[in-house]
Amino acid sequence: MSPPRHGGFGGGGGGGSGGGGGRSGFGGFGGFGGFGGGGGGGGGGVRSGRIESRQRRSGGLNRGAGAVNDDFNSLHNVNWSDMRLQPFQRNFYQEHPKTRNRPPQEVERYRGQHQITVRGAAPNPIQYFDEACFPDYCMHEIQRQRYAEPTPIQAQSWPIVISGNNLVGIAKTGSGKTLAFILPAIVHINGQEPLKRGDGPIALVLAPTRELAQQIQSVANDFGSNAYVRNTCIFGGAPRSKQANDLERGVQIVIATPGRLLDFLQGGTTNLRRCTYLVLDEADRMLDMGFEPQIRKILGQIRPDRQILMWSATWPKEVRQLAEDFLGNYMQINIGSLELSANHNIRQYVEVCAEHEKGSKLKDLLSHIYDQAREPGKIIIFVATKKKVDELARFINAFGVGVGSIHGDKSQMDRDNVLNDFRSGRANILVATDVAARGLDVDGIKYVINFDFPQSSEDYIHRIGRTGRKHTTGTSYAFFTRKNAKCARALIEILREANQNVNPELEYIARESGGGGSNGRSRGGRGSGRHNGGGGGGGGFNSMNGNSGGSRFNGFGGYGGNRGGHSSNTNMNGMHDQRPMMRYGGGGGGSFGGNNGGYSNGDNRYSNAARH
Repeated sequence: MSPPRHGGFGGGGGGGSGGGGGRSGFGGFGGFGGFGGGGGGGGGGVRSGRIESRQRRSGGLNRGAGAVNDDFNSLHNVNWSDMRLQPFQRNFYQEHPKTRNRPPQEVERYRGQHQITVRGAAPNPIQYFDEACFPDYCMHEIQRQRYAEPTPIQAQSWPIVISGNNLVGIAKTGSGKTLAFILPAIVHINGQEPLKRGDGPIALVLAPTRELAQQIQSVANDFGSNAYVRNTCIFGGAPRSKQANDLERGVQIVIATPGRLLDFLQGGTTNLRRCTYLVLDEADRMLDMGFEPQIRKILGQIRPDRQILMWSATWPKEVRQLAEDFLGNYMQINIGSLELSANHNIRQYVEVCAEHEKGSKLKDLLSHIYDQAREPGKIIIFVATKKKVDELARFINAFGVGVGSIHGDKSQMDRDNVLNDFRSGRANILVATDVAARGLDVDGIKYVINFDFPQSSEDYIHRIGRTGRKHTTGTSYAFFTRKNAKCARALIEILREANQNVNPELEYIARESGGGGSNGRSRGGRGSGRHNGGGGGGGGFNSMNGNSGGSRFNGFGGYGGNRGGHSSNTNMNGMHDQRPMMRYGGGGGGSFGGNNGGYSNGDNRYSNAARH
């Protein structure tokens, strides 16, 4: 990745002061003056940083936001053996003659072409919509939305699910799984007795984030309106009153995040006695966020003979165990390899740089993107912290470009407005934490930029998976620093598997550090090594529009070092941007902030600070 450089940059500052700022502006991305250099480092650095391992404890998993709320303990599991369960209908499948009579060789050719593997005696895949025998109210919406043919996960899962079987579906994001479970849900609901006053939902969909829950609801609205199937979306961060009213009025489908649903179950607002169709969407993500205790508590409220569908992008042992515990005799579909891999429709570029260079690298990259096209499409930029989201959004906004930001501290109204602006194109850049990395379904995302490299290769793959969807191509960029060294080897494996070029500097870091990391989920562990001093503050820049004077902005602060003394614990858990506790030796006070470098009219030159 080597976009052209525009404008000058100040040299590295020393002893906490900013370096000189460049005098010349640049064209192509609004035009503004150069950056000041990075300030010098602070006091003694992290002595022994380690991410606490997530551990199983007596109340369940104590992981991030998923730790069990003690209030849920009073919600007892239902003793279903003492209850007379009303029978329900679960098999609605009528195999189309074309599907039934398709030669086995043709079926295997289709599965091989689309990398479909099945465990169990699965029926033949439905290769065309007219073979699915969906009711007219479903087919009208399919035709209205101009779907050409089922995606592989839809083709193979529909005959399994409509037959009433339990299913585990392993497929990457963007595979069409939402429609794979919503259409059978509507068919299932319309085959049951109507709801009576006081009944809870017939179908329940659990999702890890409110964004994903809302996107599922959008599909349910499209296909449920003609079928007279009502739904509601239950999640935290929004007023409870409307959600409670929907539940009390009665809806056939509830789409929910686990915590808010448990609140309503605990309060008696709703119940799950009528639930016979359960979906766990992005099960691996929910477990990774620590929701396993809540999921198990919710499952204890649902009759044991319900139909369960579990969808996941990966197949770690925790997801396997949950399937074994609750799905009983189930079928399994895999689309693609079970090994974590990136979408081959995405061009991946990795630039190795120093932490203090990332601001200027981003400016150059955005200039390059905007130089290539007047309408570059949508861009998502991922960063590590909520604070940096806001700072980077202000940084980009100074260029006069529409930008939105989203993280766990935003109100629901703010989040909805930002996502609406991003979808509509009023803001074509979105700065986000990983809260938007899974389940964000926005068409036209052309670029994903990893300003801060994620903590695991799995998160990297899910981030870049926002582009290159629905048979389109996309581009991802990543800024990779020395502090990401433990991910180097796994990243190289991902790049090579996707036939991408590997930056020689990245290979050097992998050899030098031993690579570390793996393609699996990061479960914590011990970090070692002494980091000398915190990074200095980034230099400021002077915003210039054409020849007119502009406003002065401070640069990004560096990572402040800990100054020695006592140990301190810094809890990094946010409302939705959960991270395990991070423990720092050698004193407290280190944080993203540092001293801001000052702007000056120094020489026009690029900082040649050592990369370490």
